[in-house]
Amino acid sequence: MEVETPAHTQQQQVTSAAGAGVASKPLHRNPRLVLSFLLMVLGWASGPLLLRDYFLQGGNRKWLSSLLQTAGCPILVAPLLASYFSRRRCSATTPVFLMSPLLLAGSVVVGLMTGLDNLLYAFGVAYLPVSTSSILMSTQLAFTAGFALLLVRQRFTAFSVNAVLLLSVGAAMLGMNGGGDRPAGVTRVQYYSGFGMTLGAAALYGLILPVIELSQARHVARAGCAVTYTLVMEMQLVIGLAASAFSLVGMIVNNDFHVIPREAQEFGLGKAGYYLLLVGSATVYQLFSLGIIGAILYGSALLGGVIMTVLIPVTEVLAVLFFHEPFSGIKGIAVALSVWGFVSYFYGEIGAHAQQPDKPSNTNQLDV
Repeated sequence: MEVETPAHTQQQQVTSAAGAGVASKPLHRNPRLVLSFLLMVLGWASGPLLLRDYFLQGGNRKWLSSLLQTAGCPILVAPLLASYFSRRRCSATTPVFLMSPLLLAGSVVVGLMTGLDNLLYAFGVAYLPVSTSSILMSTQLAFTAGFALLLVRQRFTAFSVNAVLLLSVGAAMLGMNGGGDRPAGVTRVQYYSGFGMTLGAAALYGLILPVIELSQARHVARAGCAVTYTLVMEMQLVIGLAASAFSLVGMIVNNDFHVIPREAQEFGLGKAGYYLLLVGSATVYQLFSLGIIGAILYGSALLGGVIMTVLIPVTEVLAVLFFHEPFSGIKGIAVALSVWGFVSYFYGEIGAHAQQPDKPSNTNQLDV
């Protein structure tokens, strides 16, 4: 995946190519970005709640809960087939898959990284309140910012730096208050291990987002054409399959498949509720994953991290309403800092677009 140009020039070319396939519109006026945002809202607001409810109702399979975060990827087959037949009507020689071999290999690597990230997050959700784990995951924005600077030469403004600092301060406040919201039945060791694993998941996810952006940009630079939404879905399908394979291997080694029927019988919501919760979790997490990749395509990796951050208050309110989780003043301040950081970032973005003329969009599309 090397291009024989100096590193700094190479990164500039790659980043510029990534944006060539979409119109340079203000973020809030790009309909596909808005759709991606809505998918993220649905997935991120409900996914952690469903996953936490699995553990509260008697579930205890960490590898299974890791699998749920990517197992819904087969639902992408239907829209991918529809896109293929639509392209086929325009050209009989259209390829079945738009992914290049290098992009396919890169997506498999990202999928394995995602599988590990899902496992770390599953341990965090098992031992932490949803409100705490969600705020901790918001620190991925700081990690995303750092890796985006290294990998895709993300440009920073005073507003984006302010957003990262505010989120970091909020997470540090939670760390100093750690243990004050420890759920019943969770030992102190389990609580702090969940705390550490959630931060690890945030750091790894902060690396995954810029890697996805870089993969899309490299594809544009090599193929000389735009990344389309069909290609985004293909990437997500491969990432989901690789991550699911990672979790399935862990389930086999951990003997989870033999335990699942007994766990379903003893589940607090009943056997039907058990399997319904599993299917619902897999579906909403897949919608979120599709949304985050769309946000990267039509915005940037840093934008995807910022959108996740603004959803924290939604998750916090729902966790208090459904699970009656304690909501301390420290958490309130952390949420306020998260919202402040989000507003700061978007204020800077909207101001930057207002000062720049729109660029013409690239019409060299691969699919309809």
